[in-house]
Amino acid sequence: VQLVESGGGLVQPGGSLRLSCAASGGIFSINAMGWFRQAPGKEREFVATISWNGGTKYYADSVKGRFTISRDNPKNTVYLQMNSLKPEDTAVYYCAAHRGPYSTAQAQQDDFRSWGQGAQVTVSS
Repeated sequence: VQLVESGGGLVQPGGSLRLSCAASGGIFSINAMGWFRQAPGKEREFVATISWNGGTKYYADSVKGRFTISRDNPKNTVYLQMNSLKPEDTAVYYCAAHRGPYSTAQAQQDDFRSWGQGAQVTVSS
């Protein structure tokens, strides 16, 4: 499956952005999906994951209560709504397709088989 992120940009601290990830070339609705991010000079880290039907979601502690992952299977799209953004949220954000229908709270990058090209999110005044 091919994944394309959109919706990144520059936002002031406390602001909001919504990232979208459009999937094609596969059966999107049977796979869990995830969002990861990589800040400059740091390793890529887990942000959030959602099961194939949207019924189970997990978040990194650093974004819990501020970010919301969702999906629209008929549109083959997964979203990441980011509120109350902080400068430390600045990173390239990647969406990824899991190898199966469910992920876990300890989602590992090796569990995901397809990745998008990334979307830059910059939080700065």
